Amino acid sequence: MPTLRDVLSGGSGVSAADAEWLHRLVGDWQMVADLSFADLTLWVRLQNGSWVLAAHARPSTGPNFYHDDVVGRPAEPERAAHLDRVAEEDRPTTPRGGGHVSEQYVPVVRVGRVVGVLVRHTDLQNMRQQGGLEVNYLQIAQSLMTMVAQGNFPTPHSQAGVGRGTPRVGDGVLRLTAEGRIDYASPNAVSALRRLGHTDQVAGADLSEIVTDRLPAGATVDETMPLVLTGRAPWGTEIEAPGINLTLRCVPLLETDTRVGALLLLRDVSELRRRERELLTKDATIREIHHRVKNNLQTVAALLRLQSRRLDDPGARAALAEAGRRLSTVALVHDTLSHGLDETVVFDDIASRLARGIVEVASPAVSVSWVTTGSFGRLRAEDATPLAMILAELVHNAVEHGFDDQWVQQGDRAAVTVHAERRQGSDGELLAVTVCDNGKGLPAGRAAPPGSGLGIQIVEALLGDLRGEIAWHSTEPHGTVARFVVRLRTVG
Repeated sequence: MPTLRDVLSGGSGVSAADAEWLHRLVGDWQMVADLSFADLTLWVRLQNGSWVLAAHARPSTGPNFYHDDVVGRPAEPERAAHLDRVAEEDRPTTPRGGGHVSEQYVPVVRVGRVVGVLVRHTDLQNMRQQGGLEVNYLQIAQSLMTMVAQGNFPTPHSQAGVGRGTPRVGDGVLRLTAEGRIDYASPNAVSALRRLGHTDQVAGADLSEIVTDRLPAGATVDETMPLVLTGRAPWGTEIEAPGINLTLRCVPLLETDTRVGALLLLRDVSELRRRERELLTKDATIREIHHRVKNNLQTVAALLRLQSRRLDDPGARAALAEAGRRLSTVALVHDTLSHGLDETVVFDDIASRLARGIVEVASPAVSVSWVTTGSFGRLRAEDATPLAMILAELVHNAVEHGFDDQWVQQGDRAAVTVHAERRQGSDGELLAVTVCDNGKGLPAGRAAPPGSGLGIQIVEALLGDLRGEIAWHSTEPHGTVARFVVRLRTVG
């Protein structure tokens, strides 16, 4: 099914400014459909003069008129004649027809020009029984439809919402007079004001007084709140009172550019905000845990380095230094996790920090340059830790064993390159990493480094956990390439 953007870009001839107006209308017209208990369709005229249905909204407050997807359909001759008449005369019309369907055609006006036609389709046979709520909803909906024909809706420079918890018609509806007094309140709106602490009569009350009387002393008030509570500005705000959070959205109601009242939608978001606070607390706790793990690992690594300096055995000293380096690698992943909001990391930064740290200390006798190409992307923590260990061992192995004194005498510039590439495999997402050096290469007659080293054993064990494999080969004229492929867990 095509979208509004597809229709507008498919030979409609609608200017960019008019298209933006139509997009804003469609982004805001759900409230009109809900207040009307009717389907809404937006029709746009193409350059060849024909009409096409560009967008469709169904009400959440009543039965649907169109049950199928209808966007992209051309207008049949009878409907096209009505659309032409409305566009030319620039005034709403309700054609007389038989059956159980009532349709109202309203020109969509922007800066004095008709840029489309809005049609409201009401199923009279299945329409809700008329009561106080239905009558008031329909009156407000008609005011909004009139504003569409006058070019006042969607409201210019309006705020689209108030973030998470933006209210909708089903959450609660208030209609204010031009003086800011409540002219009508839906049952849900009355309940919300009761929870706010207002127990008196709602009809005729001043909404700004109801709210300000119940704000805690010293509370910080959003500068938009007074304008929203009096119905003067098309913005949204949030009220935080003891035991309740309310979000409000205001749509001033205009008649020929004169404000005659306002529509306010309000929603009790207390439970939503409570859950958000819990999530923030959990996120902060997780970050603090990663931070403490990082600190503890760094402390252990420092203790190992201190202990190694007191040993006379060179082999024992080197083993403790290697253990400290490996702990520092794991600490680097936890340090990155402590700065994020979830259990994933952008691994490119970790790879760069690992390579830089290793080449600086692994071979003090020779200056080694390094470069990383490609992208590791975002990885889950359970993949990032073993991957960092594998990468650290391979880079360290390349620097430590690839560039000895004999190689230095050749006069070449020592270099290590790390290249990463992600691709989709038959059984999930794959990450292929290549670590290449221009050192002395593998020993003659060997297809892989000696397997007795602890570093190689660690690499093979971690690759087994990641369902990966590794291959080694020498390059010409000299150098070694280690390439491994691992299967990544899905990043949600």
